[in-house]
Amino acid sequence: MASQTPIDLSKVKKDDVDNEILRAGMIAELDAVNQYEQMAAMTDNGNIKKLLSDIAKEEKTHVGEFEAMLLKSDMEQIKELAAGKKEVDELAS
Repeated sequence: MASQTPIDLSKVKKDDVDNEILRAGMIAELDAVNQYEQMAAMTDNGNIKKLLSDIAKEEKTHVGEFEAMLLKSDMEQIKELAAGKKEVDELAS
């Protein structure tokens, strides 16, 4: 389990701190998604499986919230997401 911020925010330029906080939040939520989905796959108890799957889904929403906020402040991120989508579209066509 990740319990520490994956970056040392004291070493980040002041202008970049907010974006790095949002990215750290995304990382934490993605870790939670992975953890809950792995636990759901391990259990044979249907009620626990449903609970864990539901919580994982909520964590995915949180990832989207962090990303939406990040895309309001990081224009380079917007550009690179578009470039990545274009590459996938070309590979998958």
